[in-house]
Amino acid sequence: MCELEKMLAGEVFDGNDQSIAVLRNQGQFYLTQLNQTPNSDTEQRTKICQQLFAAFDDTSLIRSPFVCEFGSNIIIGQNTLINFQVTILDVSSVIIGNNVLIAPNVQLYTASHPLNTKQRRKWEVYGKPIVIEDDVWLGGGVIVCPGVKIGQGSVIGAGAVVTQSIPEGVLAAGNPCRIIRSLTEEEMNTSAPNDVTAMTG
Repeated sequence: MCELEKMLAGEVFDGNDQSIAVLRNQGQFYLTQLNQTPNSDTEQRTKICQQLFAAFDDTSLIRSPFVCEFGSNIIIGQNTLINFQVTILDVSSVIIGNNVLIAPNVQLYTASHPLNTKQRRKWEVYGKPIVIEDDVWLGGGVIVCPGVKIGQGSVIGAGAVVTQSIPEGVLAAGNPCRIIRSLTEEEMNTSAPNDVTAMTG
């Protein structure tokens, strides 16, 4: 199994391997183009996103500055907003659903390193996938750790560090992130301001 296959399989791999460097450099080429294109030029930015990512719907929007490592491991659905200063380390797959709101300074990390110091000295790395389901709202500065899935319709409060998967339809916050309560049907269907706004940003 080559290093690229190891990366895609979630096994420990050599982050300096040439095949991985080629894929990373390709992603960084399109990422630079994206960040040098004005946020107001949505048509051109959409074209670049469709080259950078594995899938990107033209109803979605990313605001620069934006950071990712490969791009080719990221899927972004319909009508999704990724706000300023978001970072995605995508050594494993990152699937972001439809109608997702991702606030500024959110960080999605699929990457991790072995505890073995000899392996870390060689920059060995592995990844676990992240899934953000439809209608999720990630508040400002949220950190999502490797292997986490956030269920449909859930809201994650600002500054939360999400180390474990979160079920659908809940409000969660804190470090480490914990479920505060379930969201009510009224909250899920009303257009009025709510009491979670101060937590999310």
